[in-house]
Amino acid sequence: MNKYFSEIYFVDAIVKGIGQIMLQENKLTGLFFIIGLFVGNWQCAVAAIIGSAIGTITAALFQFNKNNINVGLYGFNSALVGIALISLFANILFVWVLIIIGAIVVALVHHIFIEKRIPGYTFPFIVVTWLLFFLIRQYTHIPPSDFVETKFVQNQFNIFFSVTNGFGQVMFQSNKLSGILFFIGVLLNSPAAALYGFIASLAGFLFSLMHVQSITQSELGLFGFNALLTAIVFSTTKKTTLLWVIAGSVITILIHVSLIHYSIFNWIGGVFTFPFVVGTWITLLIKKNCEKYFSATKNNLL
Repeated sequence: MNKYFSEIYFVDAIVKGIGQIMLQENKLTGLFFIIGLFVGNWQCAVAAIIGSAIGTITAALFQFNKNNINVGLYGFNSALVGIALISLFANILFVWVLIIIGAIVVALVHHIFIEKRIPGYTFPFIVVTWLLFFLIRQYTHIPPSDFVETKFVQNQFNIFFSVTNGFGQVMFQSNKLSGILFFIGVLLNSPAAALYGFIASLAGFLFSLMHVQSITQSELGLFGFNALLTAIVFSTTKKTTLLWVIAGSVITILIHVSLIHYSIFNWIGGVFTFPFVVGTWITLLIKKNCEKYFSATKNNLL
């Protein structure tokens, strides 16, 4: 497989870009994500591949850092723009044109974060998709997608699928098999990330139930995906990992549930992964200040 990827220009970076949606620099993880997307919605799979390809090609044309391109850093936000737009709006040519434009713009926005050494995560995707959603709704008559119009009927309650569905919702997928494939993809690259992500998704699911959120939305994983992304960020092998996984997940869940409860971003498409980004930024800031404090205290004692 490595030989196959190395012989085809950009394929390696494109597939890794899709894997980077869950912060996994692994082509096998990216392949599992692509398969999971095809299982859930083939249009999303095509949009993800096109988005990642456009973002990667844009970075190459602007001669951005080659290593950053090769590990997929310019693919994942662009892939998410494609998945989001084709999930939210009807499958027409103009939407695909907007996917290409959005993929280019988001790659350029993400480059600013990379150059400034700011962990932007999925923030470029969020901002560009919010803007495109607003413009589409205000100035076009493009109808919503069949996915948005679908009424989900609650089936037999299953906690396991409710948790793995959180992995699926990172890429707007409600298919149970898609969620499992995404989970396996993360597991193959980082068992710790998969485990912490699973636990965080479970925590988000349980918290949403305790606060009387829609049982259907909870079962679809809509309150787990942001928390699991935050958990993945902090899923290292250091001794303090669990502390920051818990802190980050709790902060993200509180932000997510609050935004949903007050319908803050409904007019521009929804919260997307905004709670993950803000929750992670807050946790990183707390972590940095704690490390400074304990370092200063240790030096004073010495």
